[in-house]
Amino acid sequence: MTRTLAQYHQHPSNAAPAPAVPADARARARDWAEIQERMLVPLYEAVYERLEVRAGTRVLGLGCGSGLALVLAAARGARVTGVDADQERLALARERLLTRRERGGPGGRPEDTGTLLPAHRMADATTGPDRPPYDLITAFQPVGSVTGGNSALVPSLGTAIPLAARGTPVVLAGWGPPERCATDAVLRIASRLTDRLRKGTWRPARRDDLEDVAARAGLRPDGSGRVACPFGYADMRSAVRGLLSTGVYDGAIQATDGLQVEKEISEALHPHLRRDGTVWMPNIFRYLIARTP
Repeated sequence: MTRTLAQYHQHPSNAAPAPAVPADARARARDWAEIQERMLVPLYEAVYERLEVRAGTRVLGLGCGSGLALVLAAARGARVTGVDADQERLALARERLLTRRERGGPGGRPEDTGTLLPAHRMADATTGPDRPPYDLITAFQPVGSVTGGNSALVPSLGTAIPLAARGTPVVLAGWGPPERCATDAVLRIASRLTDRLRKGTWRPARRDDLEDVAARAGLRPDGSGRVACPFGYADMRSAVRGLLSTGVYDGAIQATDGLQVEKEISEALHPHLRRDGTVWMPNIFRYLIARTP
């Protein structure tokens, strides 16, 4: 569905331009699902391929967002459970999994819709001895890129780990080296504009971010990998909306205003604007495979 920025913010056409921040959580969740989430598909697929996710694999996705990673795992035959704190994204994930069920699997058989839970109900991801332990736990949201951003992940891992057997792989993901990520310069705007608040600021990925989180959660590192995840957008408008949907710029909007943030994002994106109007930024993401104790 295509919306102008004015429609996107439900702002009268004869008034001043609306701020770039979405007018409601549902609109931003929809932009995440329709524009931004697909950028990480190469990461999801690389992890599933390496860990041989297949029919019968039980996958628990922490921070599952609007469910694209779960849908890809389910397409391989996995039984999926997703957890997220964002209720709007979770609702979209539910829609996606229900759509998959309605389409049916091989031979027209209904597909398992999976289980989706708000973060505060993660303990409900298992119901007792009739539910076997998980075979894979994923946390695909980039680790360490926002100051204090790991504060919720470590406790979430602490709740999830007992739901898996000893030695179960846990996958953590994060940005690669800044010099290999074209989007880094665009994201640094969030840090510069939030200097006054000192809250939720963007910072470049550090070499040991993933290992640090694993250590704090009591996990044992057991391999890693790098995946190219270019960010490609149909036009500048889509690029701005997609980046805003990540939540990275929320603090910047609070510190300044939506118009200022949108303006600076657009300016930072101009070096990546191609002749056909598309925006293209090559990036490298890193993932760590760790094992439960």
